[in-house]
Amino acid sequence: MTFRAQIHDERRRTAQTFLAFIVLAMAMLAGTYAHAADEPDLIFRRSTVFKLLTPNDKLATYGVDDPGIEGVACHFTVPEKGGIKGWLGVAEEVSDISLSCRQTGPIRFKEKLKQGDDIFRQRRSLFFKKMQIVRGCDVKRNVLVYMVYSDRVIEGSPQNSTSSVPIMPWGASDTAMQKCADFMSD
Repeated sequence: MTFRAQIHDERRRTAQTFLAFIVLAMAMLAGTYAHAADEPDLIFRRSTVFKLLTPNDKLATYGVDDPGIEGVACHFTVPEKGGIKGWLGVAEEVSDISLSCRQTGPIRFKEKLKQGDDIFRQRRSLFFKKMQIVRGCDVKRNVLVYMVYSDRVIEGSPQNSTSSVPIMPWGASDTAMQKCADFMSD
């Protein structure tokens, strides 16, 4: 094989590798958008740090319904990085997340529950960090307990927030108050 043929062959392999990388990146982005139905509802955003030519740092408040229990909604606020890394989606978000959960209607259990069940999970960095909202039942007090935390593949974060929802009748017509203990599985 001549020197020119070797160079041509090397360029072709480089182009194929680059094309494969582009196709893989597009497939990852398509997978991200395919899960848009699982995204929480954005309530509002508020800028906290001004950036001249790139997006600002923000606090964003989202709402999510408990998928296993009708009548409970949680709201959480997370910081969202701006700047070039935030704009490209490669910034690692901090673990400061606040959580508030409330009864929004009659509480009805849709399924059996386990202590620590995930009700929502979201990636907080390109590869390693994720945020989770988990649910438990305080059987003695008949209270649903929700906790939000973030973790990494190797280590978690001790920063967390907890919110509780006492199971109460909803209005005068709601006489069938359920107990979370009746819906716990082993």
